[in-house]
Order: sequence, then structure tokens, then C-alpha cells
Amino acid sequence: MSDQRDSNEVTQQQAEDAVRTLLRWAGEDPAREGLLDTPKRVVKAYRDWFSGYESDPADYLRRTFKEVAGYDEMVVLRDIEFESHCEHHMAPIIGRAHVGYMPTNRVVGISKLARVVDGYARRFQVQEKLTAEIAQCIQDTLQPAGVAVVIDASHECMTTRGVHKRGVSMITSQMLGTFRDDARTRAEFLQFIGIHGGSR
Repeated sequence: MSDQRDSNEVTQQQAEDAVRTLLRWAGEDPAREGLLDTPKRVVKAYRDWFSGYESDPADYLRRTFKEVAGYDEMVVLRDIEFESHCEHHMAPIIGRAHVGYMPTNRVVGISKLARVVDGYARRFQVQEKLTAEIAQCIQDTLQPAGVAVVIDASHECMTTRGVHKRGVSMITSQMLGTFRDDARTRAEFLQFIGIHGGSR
């Protein structure tokens, strides 16, 4: 986000002033005791929520390991919890990502897959794009035989405003390489993450 700030020339003070403007627009008094430090807190929260702009998620995948005794079967990391924000309403998206890949001659530390998810999630997003970005990053960087990504998330822009439908989640998937081409490989991945026959 630092590059974003530099290119847009938005200062900390300007960001805090924008929060005060929104507070006034909502009918509040930014000068009252309970809200005095709110602009500073909001800007600090934004630095955390949107820290994905400060990194290239592919960097997490550059250190790999070749000593895997010839292992070439599926590697799956499931239930990676994440928080993101909808780019249309700036409302939270809360969900879980399941990531799998079929290594060729190298593997990556499993925590790095979770970091790739966070790297893209901590930006303004739509779920479809988030799913595709994670999959393509892993495919481009590791060059595996295939990549599979499934995301299951709830969108606060739908649950707390508009149609107000709670308990609804959205599932998106991106299958590349052998996961797209081989129905058995795809079915095995979906079974590993608990999605089988259209039910969870």
C-alpha cells in the first residue's frame, strides 16, 4: 500500500480527514470523546486489511524444495481462513480457501500457500477474481502439473445490506492443468476438501 500511497500522494492526515468526513456524513460528531481517535484507528486498520498491496504473492513461492523422494501426488491445503473486502461496497468477505497442486519436481512450504491466499485476499476483491489470481500465481511460479483452488465465503455486502440474506455462502473454483483435464484428479481433490457429489 505504500506504493499506492506514494503514487496517489495521499497522506496519513488526508486519510484521517476522510474518515472524519464520513463520520459527519453519517450524522456523528468526530470531535466527541468516543470518536476522537477513530480516524487514526481506521487508517491503521486499513493498513492491515489492505497490506496485500505491499507484496507480490509470487515471492512467497520462490523458495522450493526438490528433495521429496520422487513424490508427485497431490498436495492439498484446506480450510485456509481469510478476510477480504468487496471492491463494490468495501464490505468484508469472510471465508475459507482450499488449495491443491500436483508437483512436478519441487514442492513449496505449506505456509507459503496460505500466504499467497492472504496476499491476494488483503486487497479489494471480487471472489471470482480472487480465486483465479491465487490459482494463476501458483501455476505461473511453481509450474506444477496442475492447480486447484476452491473458495467458500460469505459476503457482508449481501448479509448486512441490500437483500439481508444471512447464512448464504458463495463457492467459486478454478482448475488448471491436470485438475481441469482429468475428471478423476478433480474428483479426488474435491473429495479431499469435503465436497463430493455436490454436497459438503
